[in-house]
Amino acid sequence: MLRGIRKASGNWLGRTVMGVVMGLLAASFAVWGINDIFRGFGRSTLAKIGRTEIGVDQFRRAYQDRLQMIQRQLGHPLPPEQANAIGLDRQVLASMVAEASLDQRARQMGLGISDAAIVSQITSDKMFQSPTGQFDRPRFEQILRSVGYSEQRFISEQRRATLRRQIIDSLNGNLAVPQVWLAAINQFQNQERNVEYVTLGPAQAGEIPQPTAEELSKYFDTRKILFRAPEYRKIAVAQLSPADIAKWMEISDDDIKKFYDDNSAKYAKPERRHIEQIVFATMQEADAAGARLRDGLSFTALATERGLKERDIDLGMVSKSEMIDPAVAAAAFALKEGEVSAPVEGRFGAVIATVLKIEPATAKTIAEVALQIRADMALQRAKEEVRSLHDKIEDNRAGGASLEEAAKKLNVGVATYEVDRSGRNPAGNVVDIPHSGQVVSAAFASDVGVDNDPIDVDGGYIWYDVSAVTPARERTLDEVKDKVAARWRDDQVAARLKTKATELVDQLKAGASLEALAKADALKIETADHVKRQAGAGVLPPRVIAAAFHAAKDDYGSAEGDQPSQWIVFRVTGTTDPKLDANSPDLKRVEDTVKHQVADDIISQYVQSVESDLGLSVNETAFVQALGNSAPPDTN
Repeated sequence: MLRGIRKASGNWLGRTVMGVVMGLLAASFAVWGINDIFRGFGRSTLAKIGRTEIGVDQFRRAYQDRLQMIQRQLGHPLPPEQANAIGLDRQVLASMVAEASLDQRARQMGLGISDAAIVSQITSDKMFQSPTGQFDRPRFEQILRSVGYSEQRFISEQRRATLRRQIIDSLNGNLAVPQVWLAAINQFQNQERNVEYVTLGPAQAGEIPQPTAEELSKYFDTRKILFRAPEYRKIAVAQLSPADIAKWMEISDDDIKKFYDDNSAKYAKPERRHIEQIVFATMQEADAAGARLRDGLSFTALATERGLKERDIDLGMVSKSEMIDPAVAAAAFALKEGEVSAPVEGRFGAVIATVLKIEPATAKTIAEVALQIRADMALQRAKEEVRSLHDKIEDNRAGGASLEEAAKKLNVGVATYEVDRSGRNPAGNVVDIPHSGQVVSAAFASDVGVDNDPIDVDGGYIWYDVSAVTPARERTLDEVKDKVAARWRDDQVAARLKTKATELVDQLKAGASLEALAKADALKIETADHVKRQAGAGVLPPRVIAAAFHAAKDDYGSAEGDQPSQWIVFRVTGTTDPKLDANSPDLKRVEDTVKHQVADDIISQYVQSVESDLGLSVNETAFVQALGNSAPPDTN
């Protein structure tokens, strides 16, 4: 349940530990009792946990962040009423409450983390690294801007997330796995069956006579819904894709040279240095340490004296732009290899730095990057062309032109498709529509004559118009007579095979041999050995595996195959119970699963206990109000 706690706490982008506590929803609200925790109080405060208040605006921002994240994952908008129907509002609140409770517990426990460790975490986060694996400060700043974080806010959030992770890791480290639990799961997952079987198919059902008109009519009347024609919609679709337009863009050699000259830094590998630093609380302390270094004390010895390990001081091989602290970067990149800097007033305290190694800057030639520049420039120009065409199409539509008319005027192709909700045409074939899922879903949420906004996809746009709607309806027997007859025959075959399988099992249990019965019906005896409950596709049909694991050794049974017109009669020829082999990969996977389950339960109970100790109350009026679900309360 809480596996996301450990995973999400290491990745800030999901609202630092949003993923951590989303799994707490069921447990936390079940324990509190949703009605019991809601209390009316100050209008600007939505919830209070211990001494921490969660404001309405704070909750609203968190809710919108989470909603937008889900929408990006889905690839289409998620209406708020649908989001709240699945409990998103309560998930966000539960997450914020759990975060606040863990933050307070961290302060009570006096937990802390050094600035150097925070810097190391940030610079080693792959999200902020260039393709070469180095910290990319411009990328770091761009990502923060895109999610509305200032650098200081992000560092503060990262610090709190790390302290929460310290608590979480202390709870689930070195957990002992209950052997009884481990043995039970191992038995269920890794027990094996050996099976011999025969497969009954249409040939064993015998001759099926054609249904009479009365039989077919009666069969159809009781199953009309199975043959119902779905709603179809004719959809006009126009697409503008930068990737498609880029294929025809002309990029001259002069353009490539100018781009290369203007962006030479992009193709240069900057000077990089292996830097170590020691952070001091005050400049006075740093000055004293600097004097000792000048008197001959080594940088490593100074770090050892201060109880610092290599990971506490080592920034690794970095470029100047990759260093978060500009003052320290300037000092470190002014040194020669092996030199130690004077004390510097850095962002996180006074710093003394040293350079262990220097890698000179290098640059790629224009010949090496010309093809990539050509492709990048073509794509960029194509994006500009797409935006221009988008505006022109929208202007024409605003002037009363239909989608077809506006697109034709600008030489943009329009295709018309007739499909049901699954994207199939009346013939039952899947239609190849660009971004079919989004387009079809949007079209069925629209109607004829509605002026729809284009869908943003891959840097381009897809316009769609519903030109006609064919309502769902019941088909007549004459329209689907062949399909009804085929289904009637399949049902007859299935019924006969089920009866025959039951008869064969009865004969086998009475003493007949499988070989003799198979020979009489021209069946082939097959075997499947070492079958597990969770066997992959192609071993045996799932229903047969389930039936085999409900049978003892030498028992007979039968089950439907992959389709109703297939039945399988089997005998369990052997069973093998797994051993608790400590070196078995299977057992290792089982043990890891159990550890996660135990850890999740412990974390869940701990968080609930912390919340209970701190005390929780929620302003019901503010909670409902926060997302615009009711009118503001009367404060008079």
